[in-house]
Amino acid sequence: MKISFARFAAQILLSLAAATVWVPLLTGALHAQSQAQQEKPFVAEYYYKAKWGYADEFLQLFKKNHYPVLKREIEMGRLLRVWVDQPRYHTTEDGRWDYRVTIVFKNATVANEPFDEAALQKQLYPDQETFKKEEQRRFEILLAHWDLPIKPVDVQ
Repeated sequence: MKISFARFAAQILLSLAAATVWVPLLTGALHAQSQAQQEKPFVAEYYYKAKWGYADEFLQLFKKNHYPVLKREIEMGRLLRVWVDQPRYHTTEDGRWDYRVTIVFKNATVANEPFDEAALQKQLYPDQETFKKEEQRRFEILLAHWDLPIKPVDVQ
């Protein structure tokens, strides 16, 4: 089948015209979808496994030195919610954890951008020597600590 140059040129121009309409629409849709994702809360779970017999001391130090920092970040709008859970029953040692701190960030951008937590700690705890000593103790009594970002799964 032979096609004329004029017809070929017309098809090219039609394709280009369609692209100038559809590409911005698709780009805009992808940008809107990305924007919506950035506005969704971002959830992370932080697990702490203390040495046997030290879980209560860990929690006491956490409540004294770290939880007030997290509460201040809620006041600042960086975090939406923070809560702490502990298992009701015992598990095997390899799967054991003592506390799970769940933090809901405003969005993924906030969760992943640099944040000067040290400045907030200095503001809340003028006696930095005691603060640092207690924070060091809080981590000395840990056997393990891991962070787990959570993503929702749509099963509908």
